[in-house]
Amino acid sequence: ALTYHYETQCIPTPGAWFAHQLPVWFQKLSVVGTYVIEVAVPVLFFAPLRRLRLFAFYCQVLLQVLIILTGNYNFFNVLTIVLAFSLLDEEHLGFWLGRPKKRQGSAPQSPAWPPSLGSVLATLLELSTYGLLLYWSVQYFGLEVNWDKKLLDSKVAFTYHEFMTWVRTVTLPLVGVAFLSLSWEILVAMYRCACVRGCFWKLWATLQWAILATATVSLFAVSLVPFTYIDHESNGKLWPGIHQLFGAVQRFQVVNSYGLFRRMTGVGGRPEVVLEGSYDGHSWTVSQGGFGCCPHGGISSCPCGDQGVRVVVRLSPQQFGVSPRAGVSPSRGSGRALAPCPAVIRLVQADESRYPFSARPPTFLRAQLYKYWFTGPSQGSPGPAPWWRRQHVQEFFPTVSLGDPTLESLLSQHGLK
Repeated sequence: ALTYHYETQCIPTPGAWFAHQLPVWFQKLSVVGTYVIEVAVPVLFFAPLRRLRLFAFYCQVLLQVLIILTGNYNFFNVLTIVLAFSLLDEEHLGFWLGRPKKRQGSAPQSPAWPPSLGSVLATLLELSTYGLLLYWSVQYFGLEVNWDKKLLDSKVAFTYHEFMTWVRTVTLPLVGVAFLSLSWEILVAMYRCACVRGCFWKLWATLQWAILATATVSLFAVSLVPFTYIDHESNGKLWPGIHQLFGAVQRFQVVNSYGLFRRMTGVGGRPEVVLEGSYDGHSWTVSQGGFGCCPHGGISSCPCGDQGVRVVVRLSPQQFGVSPRAGVSPSRGSGRALAPCPAVIRLVQADESRYPFSARPPTFLRAQLYKYWFTGPSQGSPGPAPWWRRQHVQEFFPTVSLGDPTLESLLSQHGLK
């Protein structure tokens, strides 16, 4: 998957080009590491041992930082890192700030010897956890050292049926564990209300508890519907009332099921639309670097992941509702590109000075569809090496001008006039 991901993601960064050049065996190993960090390691968030929680924290931060370096996903990864900070304690934060834990007494305390039984058991549990993670990784991904080629081979060592059986086995039990955890927190909160002094304050605390508990349980209930989408059988076993409640609030998007690249796109090349304008209908000028970050019109444009946030926010209030690659459709947007609208110019080209039609809009407009791929490392080629290579596929939008009957019909059909 990673041999396609870096060049086909919505907003690649310059680091994505370099990551794309890594050998295939390392790309495969990176996928294995991603699965382990995203599926197995989060269980350690709730581990009773502090060092295991710290291990889980650093694994998550490492993954998110690598994603930030190779792709722009707005605040998604930063938010994950912020949430992961809840795994840290005051002692570890003090270590970061150069404030070691204060010990009682003036004399430094040496580690106790022999170690206590609890310390030995904690160490054994920690080592066992690391050993199980390594064993499962080797077992389920066929990790094997190829001494001849000096690389680490990996493969998926389980079938699709085995994977879906596992998903079906754990989905509803996870719902049960989550329900018990939520119930415990609600009961603890209710006990704290009962401990409040004063009749008035006790009633006020109980009222707050009732409102928040009702909202939390309702939110948890409706979230079970998108959570169980991964297994249709488990989704069908949910109480019908939960489905009805979810249907009633679905339009508000209170809860949802989402994922980055649930399906791998662009396997046959990254599809990009190149806008071209002309004053006479014969000599055409390409709008270089259109839509801020995508390689529209040129192969030498550097992936500018730093502009991704502006493009995504400009196109849609939903972070992942519209990507820059979906900025133009065959039936929308072409009419406004013919008019001297500064907002449209900024959408098509972040640097207005590079927009060839900023002084006077084109008389004719058309669009071509290309497939783009990252180039390989340059091998002594003169001049700056291009970031992309491309191949023309077909005409994406026919030649139109203001007043064209086809364009007027499309604008009226989509309510853009």
